[in-house]
Amino acid sequence: MPTIDMKEGKKIFILLLILATGISWMGINNKYGKPKPVPFIVPKGWPQPVYDFSKNPLTEEGIALGRKLFYDGRLSKDGNFSCGTCHQQFGAFDSYDHSLSHGYNNALTTRNAPGLFNLAWQKEFMWDGGINHLDLQPLAPITNENEMAETLENVIAKLKADKEYRQMFKAAFGDETINTQRLGKALSQFELQLVSSNSKYDKVMRGEAGFILPEQLGYDIFKKKCISCHTEPFFTDFSYRNTGLPVDKVLRDLGRMKITGKAEDSLKFKVPSLRNVGMTFPYGHDGRFFSLMSVFEHYRKNMVVGPVTDSLLRDKLALSNFEIGQLTAFLHTLTDSAFLKDPRFVQPGYENLSNPPADIHQ
Repeated sequence: MPTIDMKEGKKIFILLLILATGISWMGINNKYGKPKPVPFIVPKGWPQPVYDFSKNPLTEEGIALGRKLFYDGRLSKDGNFSCGTCHQQFGAFDSYDHSLSHGYNNALTTRNAPGLFNLAWQKEFMWDGGINHLDLQPLAPITNENEMAETLENVIAKLKADKEYRQMFKAAFGDETINTQRLGKALSQFELQLVSSNSKYDKVMRGEAGFILPEQLGYDIFKKKCISCHTEPFFTDFSYRNTGLPVDKVLRDLGRMKITGKAEDSLKFKVPSLRNVGMTFPYGHDGRFFSLMSVFEHYRKNMVVGPVTDSLLRDKLALSNFEIGQLTAFLHTLTDSAFLKDPRFVQPGYENLSNPPADIHQ
């Protein structure tokens, strides 16, 4: 048997020590180390997102934390209202079937909660564009007295008092620090996953399906009469436009003008995406239209044309009954059923139910 002198034995001992330390460190790193990255997949043919992922990289742990927060009623004053209360998955994360969203103490908000999807491509949020970053958007409903009616200090205190949240924040961000910035980032990570890109329309564009005749005719009409504002592939150009809506005498919502203070922005609201439009009624910033037909009737007959009405609509929108029928057929091809039922977006604990509730606090 070969012998080992003292010098060589010391070298081997040091190497074994380094190896043992490395193995130990790897075990600690797996338990407490860096979160597992999740790539953001851009659908084929779509532009690159505007959201800066370098400042908030997607991770499995961050997304899981954001999902739990999204459905947690403790973000509201009485524990009864979460983000998911107004943003319901089966309605493409909008206020389904309610003209105005409901809030704390039986209050009504002044607007209909818009659908949440394809947010990575948006620079501004809310119907009037009053929020300019996705990470900041949740702060408005959380603190609004007609919505969640809570203070950020109370929300953070509730989260800090919960052992599971402390562990989840540590897993997502490296330590147990819980603050407003991390709250917003975690919610963003979940919401950025809400990509709707697999409707029949998308499959046709990818060559995986074909339109039936009414759908094709409707698509042709759409490209002639609607696409200037509802631009593909998002079916919105993210602009703000006055579409000839009469002022609601009760709500008196002046839209974009409230943010800019400019008279020319009176009654301008963000152009909504038409994706999943068959499932996002009622329509309009205040939910005044309860059917697609009522929307079509507004554009062809009921618009109140004024000095700041969008130039594309000064002569209203000429639509025959036949065209409306074909357009309706096409619009239904924008429904993304896979998105509306995706178990990744369901309230935690309800993944295996055939009809999971949007929020147990409703």
